Amino acid sequence: MKRIVWVLVLMITTAPAWAANKKITVQQLKDLLVSMQQYNKTDQDTANHLKEIELNEELTDSAASSLESYLPGPLSNEQIEILKRQSAFLAPPATDIPATPAPDAAAQQAMLAKAADFASKVYARNPHLSVTKTTLRFEDHVIITNSIGLHNTDMLLGPILLINTQVDPVETDKGVEKPAASRAKTKWGENDKISEGEPGTNLGAIFLEASSAGKFEWLRWQMIDGWQTAVFSFAVEKKKSHFDVSYCCFPKTDTLTTGSMLMTNGSMIHSISTWVPFKKVVGYHGEFFINPNTGLVVRVITRAELKPTDFVFREDRRIDYGSVYLAGKAYMLPRVSITAMEVVPNGDNNTATRTIRHTLFLALYQNYKLAGAL
Repeated sequence: MKRIVWVLVLMITTAPAWAANKKITVQQLKDLLVSMQQYNKTDQDTANHLKEIELNEELTDSAASSLESYLPGPLSNEQIEILKRQSAFLAPPATDIPATPAPDAAAQQAMLAKAADFASKVYARNPHLSVTKTTLRFEDHVIITNSIGLHNTDMLLGPILLINTQVDPVETDKGVEKPAASRAKTKWGENDKISEGEPGTNLGAIFLEASSAGKFEWLRWQMIDGWQTAVFSFAVEKKKSHFDVSYCCFPKTDTLTTGSMLMTNGSMIHSISTWVPFKKVVGYHGEFFINPNTGLVVRVITRAELKPTDFVFREDRRIDYGSVYLAGKAYMLPRVSITAMEVVPNGDNNTATRTIRHTLFLALYQNYKLAGAL
């Protein structure tokens, strides 16, 4: 008996790093991939293990690129891409944060003043533009484990996967994106999909609200695209907010009692479902990433303050901005948007077996043009 116990202990203490299932750091992710490569794990095996991992810090573009040599194929590459997007709202590893001391209060206020000028006087005056928006939807999927008849189906939620890709021509005016015309007629909810919500964050509006709330706090320096960037947190209370969370659509179930000879009490209860949008103005908080010299906002993260009882109870959004040259002039415009959301897709239908859905949207903005230009 003692020998068996000792063998079990030895197996546990010598288990490879990839046997764990927990939140890990970026360095631990690299160690895991090195270990799996040493064990000659297949692309499918590596991908399966990566599906069980959650990062507790951001996997930056440069860090993700450094892992490519340890990935045996396209399946594991896709999972690294998903981990990168899921972790996009977290702080990077401490080793990636500059050791530069925090600026004093006066320097911080000067940076915020420059950013306010950019948001209100430059970004908010962007011209009417057209752009191609490519949206990738990642979503956890249903695995049917046992199916007997219509109403006796056992289901589990599988790992998040790329579900589909949509390409839309969209327009922006004064920095505000207009909804894509091709999405307006989609019967969201009824097609087992929740819409991707309202278009991207209105930078000018949220910076103004954050400034009015007066709740900026210094967080850290961070390297973005080789530049040292100032990161400030902010918060806007609901009573001062115009931040709109809007998704379509969720079933609303009503009951109707009708006469019936089949029931011993002379009545039968029928359920009638209609599809309704979720629309709510909420408080929110997040971070602004500011070029300290120019005041350009190069990234913004917003986190909607939703209730756990809401049909949409998480919406985190990150938008990365970059320079785009049009007609010889530079504009700061959205290049990448990431939205992480958690919803109750079946609304108030208590008989549904699927209660929570995790969805990740990755939107890429390409080929900006002045509206009307060929």
